[in-house]
Amino acid sequence: MRVGLHIGKFHWPGSPDNIGDKLAEIARTADDMGFYSLWVMDHLFQLGSQYGIIHGPVETPMLEGYSTISYLAALTQRIKLGLLVTCNFFRHPGLLVKVVSTIDVLSGGRVYLGIGAGWFEREAKGLGIAFPSLQERFERLEENLQIAKQMWAGNVKPFDGKHYQLAEPLNSPQPLSKPHPPILIGGGGEKKTLRLVAKYADACNFVMRPTFKMLGARASDSHETSLDILRTSLDTLRRKLAILRQHCTEVGRSYSDIEKTAVTYIKLAPDAMDATEVIGICRQLADLGFQHVIFNIPNVHEIKPLKIMGNDVIPTVAEFEKED
Repeated sequence: MRVGLHIGKFHWPGSPDNIGDKLAEIARTADDMGFYSLWVMDHLFQLGSQYGIIHGPVETPMLEGYSTISYLAALTQRIKLGLLVTCNFFRHPGLLVKVVSTIDVLSGGRVYLGIGAGWFEREAKGLGIAFPSLQERFERLEENLQIAKQMWAGNVKPFDGKHYQLAEPLNSPQPLSKPHPPILIGGGGEKKTLRLVAKYADACNFVMRPTFKMLGARASDSHETSLDILRTSLDTLRRKLAILRQHCTEVGRSYSDIEKTAVTYIKLAPDAMDATEVIGICRQLADLGFQHVIFNIPNVHEIKPLKIMGNDVIPTVAEFEKED
């Protein structure tokens, strides 16, 4: 099993003055500790109070995603980079393909194209970006995927879609990743998103709901326990994978061709998780068929959690494997 790191907030002690230096320390440490991938969000505002325990109020610092991974690419040697996930309607598809191709070339072939339909209306309207209907967002996402495939295949034939028209979709230089940077589609929508995964993607990504224990938080006023949440989360992921398998069968795609990834949250600290418990989560995800787990670590700025992962978790879970 591969282990990735997701950085979802930038307001640690000393921020914003030390954002650049602290990000550099995090990225270099993750690279040295054997993390397979490093991700940031594609948001323009922080996610707000409903995600407060993990992310924080909308006014707290948020960096533009592709600028950030360009910076991180220059600081690292091995780790793969991506946005989890690109908001499809923030950038024109032709420009997005050029941006991802550029970072792939400059990083030596280390970039994913993580992409999704987008959802956060407040940030789009706040910065004057049109926020299409849900149906249109998915239509645009599919055209974006078609354009990426066409440009990375070297096909310069005009693209004439419902939402996008490209007279000459030339892409030079082409990415170093072959046949192209892996396309990862984020989201668990069972009718649209997972069908797009089956048709176009090299990888899928699902969110695993964290337990109170994983976050080092007190239980809510509900009667749910951490064990209840874990069981429900695993059952949900199992169902999503089964539906993805069905879509693959329907479109004539091999289910085993798709890298299964999951993202979740863990706090490594005496009042929260330890390495053994993180290994246990990885084991359960591997048993479902996941090959790549990405952890958002809220206290990542402390650096010690990255060293615990590198010394005690990553070498052990590297042996986890489940046949499809």
